[in-house]
Amino acid sequence: MLNEAQVAQYHQAGYVVPEYRLSEDALTEIKAAHDRLLARKPEYRDYCPALLEHDLWFLNVARDPEILDMVGQVLGPDFALWNASFFAKPARNGRRTPWHQDGGYWPIRPVATCTVWIAIDAATPENGCLRLIPGSHKPKKLLAHETNPSPDLTLSQELPTAAFDVSRAVELVLEPGQMSLHDVFMVHGSEANASAHPRRGMTLRFMPTTSVFDRDLAGDLFRRIGTADHSRRTLFLMRGQDRSGRNDFVLRH
Repeated sequence: MLNEAQVAQYHQAGYVVPEYRLSEDALTEIKAAHDRLLARKPEYRDYCPALLEHDLWFLNVARDPEILDMVGQVLGPDFALWNASFFAKPARNGRRTPWHQDGGYWPIRPVATCTVWIAIDAATPENGCLRLIPGSHKPKKLLAHETNPSPDLTLSQELPTAAFDVSRAVELVLEPGQMSLHDVFMVHGSEANASAHPRRGMTLRFMPTTSVFDRDLAGDLFRRIGTADHSRRTLFLMRGQDRSGRNDFVLRH
């Protein structure tokens, strides 16, 4: 679990890299599951926005008790998994992920999520590791994004660099199996991968059940700004109970 200093860093800086990491065996299984997915869905070569819609095997990763313990430390005792995704930057031509805040894409109100970002391969500056702006989450405010339809990007909504101080960016260098936890308001992105080494990363998205997953808003975001259509995501209650009384946990796929 996170120690007191690490919990404090999460709340102050907006992210933390715990000591816990996945084993080699776990990484091998994740890679095999991702290969199976790409064999069926090659269009997800760079980015799969909804792993669980295609293969519930990935739920095994989200149920890791050590990961759930750490998420509970920063979100509280009642939380659900609402999505899992895969950002894969293939060697030589992995696409850039623009500067953004996750909350602008997601139909959760009040906006609240802890993302667990797991390095399946080594993540380095050369192959496009995650870049963060420490403390950018603290105003708890969503900044205005602009639509960038470039096919060279994994996401279409981009923050203009005038909205934050790029010089404060931290590169999140991770070894295979390491992970980070970051806040939903964190400004972050990653560069393209022109190196000879792939950079695969799996994300788990956990929301406190004091928030509501708004399916009508999900459809509106999909139509209005072209996000992934989250309206039919299945929520999985991972710890505690639904405090809002308005979330459902019906299996939709």
